[in-house]
Amino acid sequence: MAQPPDFADFVRSRSGAMLRAAWLLTGGDWALAEDLVQTALGEVWRRWGRVAGMAAPDAYAHKVMLNTCLRWRGRRWTGEIASAFLPESAAGDGFHQVEMREALVRALRELSMRQRAVIMLRYFEDRSEAETADIMGCSVGTVKSQAAKAMAKLRHAPALRDFLTGEAVA
Repeated sequence: MAQPPDFADFVRSRSGAMLRAAWLLTGGDWALAEDLVQTALGEVWRRWGRVAGMAAPDAYAHKVMLNTCLRWRGRRWTGEIASAFLPESAAGDGFHQVEMREALVRALRELSMRQRAVIMLRYFEDRSEAETADIMGCSVGTVKSQAAKAMAKLRHAPALRDFLTGEAVA
């Protein structure tokens, strides 16, 4: 099947941002984020003739990605994952950013999927409440309440407590 016109340009320009957003949606699982973006782009490609004429095809792609992630949530396998390498011992002072990122990922995993989606769209993607509501297919009030609940959970997340209070080693 031939590739629709301009689709390759869309993928080149938006796949990086979509991958970062998917990483947040999947709770820091890079491989699952890559699968999510690939699946979403496959759906967008099938409808590219209609999507290309939209005012914001990237918003449509994010909506497809979010809906796909929500569908996958019910099927997600949480068993063991084989690893070729043993984990290293605890990081020292030089790994503050890595520790902070891991703390953030742990805290994000504690949020519901909808809360994580709101955080990703509103604060990572810097979208308005109206845009977020449109992408998620809900009301602006739902976006506001989900954002408030998510931020409250993040403020009190044990994984982030040391970083938010300044007690973590810098």
